[in-house]
Amino acid sequence: MFIKVKVEAGAKREEIKKISDDRFEIRVKEKARANAANYRVLQLIALHFRLPFNKVRLISGHQKPNKILEILIS
Repeated sequence: MFIKVKVEAGAKREEIKKISDDRFEIRVKEKARANAANYRVLQLIALHFRLPFNKVRLISGHQKPNKILEILIS
């Protein structure tokens, strides 16, 4: 399953907003440096779907706010 995520890095508070079944807006406190924001986005999505961290992968958008993530559901 693929989802589209729009990320705001360096926010004052963390928040996940579900726009539709496959679209999310996420705010993270971490800055967009040294992959910290991407790592936190993956953690939050894994928590949201109640999956282990290794079941969520960043497919595209490594250096952009719009990202595509893959959720590995078996």
